[in-house]
Formats: sequence, C-alpha cells, structure tokens
Amino acid sequence: MSFTQRIIAGLFKQPRSLFQLTTYDRTKSVNVVVGSMYSLYKGWIHTDIETLNLLVKQDWEQYFPENSIDKILAEHVWEHLTPEQGKLAFQHCYTYLKPGGFLRVAVPDGFNPSEEYINYVKPGGTGNGADDHKLLYNYQIMSGFLTEIGFTVKLLEYFDENGQFHKAPWNPEDGMIRRSADHDDRNKDGKLGYTSLIIDAYKS
Repeated sequence: MSFTQRIIAGLFKQPRSLFQLTTYDRTKSVNVVVGSMYSLYKGWIHTDIETLNLLVKQDWEQYFPENSIDKILAEHVWEHLTPEQGKLAFQHCYTYLKPGGFLRVAVPDGFNPSEEYINYVKPGGTGNGADDHKLLYNYQIMSGFLTEIGFTVKLLEYFDENGQFHKAPWNPEDGMIRRSADHDDRNKDGKLGYTSLIIDAYKS
C-alpha cells in the first residue's frame, strides 16, 4: 500500500469500523479483526483501538453480547501489550467468543533462530513498531497464558526451543495472517525470511 493509499485508508478507517460494529447482522457468523490497521477482509468486522480497545470491557459490551463472536483475528497486536494487559485482553476474547469459537493470534516468534530476526522484532528492536513492543512471545509463553484462561490451544506455525520450524495446515478464510510461511513475500526459494508464531485458541 502506497503512502497516499495509507492516508486515504486512515481517513476512512474509524468511520468504516463504527459502521460495521453498529450494523452487522447478528444472525450470521460474527468475525472480528482486532488491531486491523489497513486490512480489508470480506465477511469481517474491522476494529482498532479507537473503536474497540481490547482492554476496556465497556468497548466489548457496547457492541457484542457475551458468547456471541465466532472468530477473532489478531495479527501482531499482542506484542504491544504488557503481560498483564495481554492476559486481560485474552480474557475479554474468551468472554465474548461463542463456545466453539476461536481466536487466531499471531505475534513475532521469540524462538526464531535468526539473530537478525530477533533484533528486528524484540522490544526496542530495529523493526517498524518494535519501539512499542512489550513482550517477545514464544509458543510456551503464549500457550501458557491462553490455557490459564481456559482456551484449548492449537499451534499452527512456530519455532520450538531447538530452532526447528513447525507448520500445521490452516485456512486463510478462517483468518488471514500475512506474516506467515506461505503468505509473506520475504519467504522465497524454500527459505523462511519472516514468519510468526501463530496459534488458534478455542473456547470450550
């Protein structure tokens, strides 16, 4: 997206989000993108901190009854929260998801064996937005937070503590993660230039 396109998208982001939040059809599948930035996915309600602050229960209850959301998508959002804030945000997701619904969450992967990658994504790192990163997750930390709240965790993409990459099949229609093994242009010729820790967390 060009600079001009970003400016135009930014002007319409909040009005579009508010329109979607106040007019969505509750008889159909309710799918919500949190921290959506400039993303546009058909069939999804797009929100950002201006319209749905993950940490503010009143924001959630203003638009959603408890146990009403089918899917929540968050790509590179949780690393901007402190551990305490991250747990609170996970709790709110759990409260408003339907039983059987799930949160698809992606963050930078702290077990990536590339020193260049870690320096790029770590709190205070060299990457875009890393100055605001609060926590570098790995699959153990995030799985622990999620299971503590009551989620059942399915690991989709991640590096383990030995630097081995693991990937399970997942459907982009259930939530597109662009910074992933199959959808990031930095991954070429069988080499992984950029991946994320990706988890589906199901509400029982």
